[in-house]
Amino acid sequence: MEKLAEMYITLLPIILAGVMNMVWCKIKVCDFLKKPIDFGKNFPDGKRIFGDNKTFKGFVGMIFLGIIFSLLWGFISENNTFIYEHNYFYRNYESSPVYNILTGALSGFAYALFELPNSFMKRRLDITPGKNDVKGLKKIFFIFFDQADSVFGCVLVVCVFCPLPIWYYFVYVIVGALTHIVFNMLLYFCHLRKNMF
Repeated sequence: MEKLAEMYITLLPIILAGVMNMVWCKIKVCDFLKKPIDFGKNFPDGKRIFGDNKTFKGFVGMIFLGIIFSLLWGFISENNTFIYEHNYFYRNYESSPVYNILTGALSGFAYALFELPNSFMKRRLDITPGKNDVKGLKKIFFIFFDQADSVFGCVLVVCVFCPLPIWYYFVYVIVGALTHIVFNMLLYFCHLRKNMF
């Protein structure tokens, strides 16, 4: 149970950044960044590289919000011994604004970057962007992978600053993916997501 608490304590800033990035992408601010990361280009197979849903606005939003929430969480952690001692980012390094900006930026970057291979694969399989319009085992795989892709990246960032055993890395990813699914359901019911999965 303590390990689970440590996982959430460590990843809370990026979890909140992910939720707020959904809001950020919906509001009519900085819409000049709403350009697709693939610039609307096709892969040699004639299909889009990533699709319209992967935009510079979402990418920049994740990095910026990762920084903001990491700074806030760092400030809270410095004033709460329990949180500080159970945050993997502070096992080998002390909290400071520069350090929290670094971990926040890297976590946000990894979150956004690790979503791209999934989008690339889905375009190759003709899965509609933002939807999971497949059936059977493929649907189950993509429901999980849609939630796990960004977690793979975020946990990798944690491992850079505090090496974890490989088995724990994958436990982190599974629990993170399940958490992501729950948050997506909440965002769907709050009308911040078009689809639940």
